[in-house]
Amino acid sequence: MAAARRYQKPILRRNTRIPFLVDDRAFARWPGVKCRPRHLVCRGHRTLRARARPAVRSGAGPQWGPMHMDGELDTPTGTGSRATPLAGWSLVIPLKPLVLAKSRLAPTAGDSLRPRLALAFAQDTVAAALACPAVRDVAVVTDDHTAGGALAALGARIVPDVPGGGLNAALSHGVLAVRQGRPGAAVAALNADLPALRPLELARVLAYAGGFPRAFLADAAGIGTTLLSAAGGVELRPGFGGSSRSRHSASGAVEIPLDGVDSVRQDVDTGIDLAAALALGVGPCTAARLEPGIPVGDH
Repeated sequence: MAAARRYQKPILRRNTRIPFLVDDRAFARWPGVKCRPRHLVCRGHRTLRARARPAVRSGAGPQWGPMHMDGELDTPTGTGSRATPLAGWSLVIPLKPLVLAKSRLAPTAGDSLRPRLALAFAQDTVAAALACPAVRDVAVVTDDHTAGGALAALGARIVPDVPGGGLNAALSHGVLAVRQGRPGAAVAALNADLPALRPLELARVLAYAGGFPRAFLADAAGIGTTLLSAAGGVELRPGFGGSSRSRHSASGAVEIPLDGVDSVRQDVDTGIDLAAALALGVGPCTAARLEPGIPVGDH
């Protein structure tokens, strides 16, 4: 009897916690599934059960890299550094009053449709950003009540544009508002005019950006910037407007060289830009605003 007990499997006490390692490959065949590892818990003397709960985000597709135990993704460079912040990214999106927004689209859309398109662009951008698995929350800096109500309904936090000093002042104010509630948050400024934005392409960009204190993504034209990131505790120092690509590069931010992220690069200022976004495939709000027969791409 004593010999038998010596080799008997040990009995775990109630509520004993045992680390549960998840094999990354086990979930590789589940598109859009991001595993949140939990623990094995022994309750009484019942059989241990794995408590790993998959979380599915809207619009998510196949993951592109291995996962860490905390659910973070490796950088695309394969360095093994943890690129996605543990608590997720906070995005800050600035939006002008709709009556002033997208003035260069007037020759294509007219003054009556232009503000409605600006709102539709912002709605599709915010919806895709919130569906991104790397994003924790989205703050929109705007004084437009119509836009604020529509974007808050999607789940965005609305931050009044208190400085009223233009695009970069609004972004700095938005970052300050985010970090007042969550000090040390990793933040990224994102354009509001990305109607073709894909959640997983945005996730790839943020994963790469997470390897650097500050990083930016150039727009489709190669002149401006559509995203600028800052790691936790790092000042954003936005320099948007005009030739912001060279400005951000000169400020020490690392340019993100990824291919296959066209939806994150394609902002819309002109009719030609709108035609390019339509070719990529725009979100439902923008598609609903574009009535059949409206010519795009001529200006």
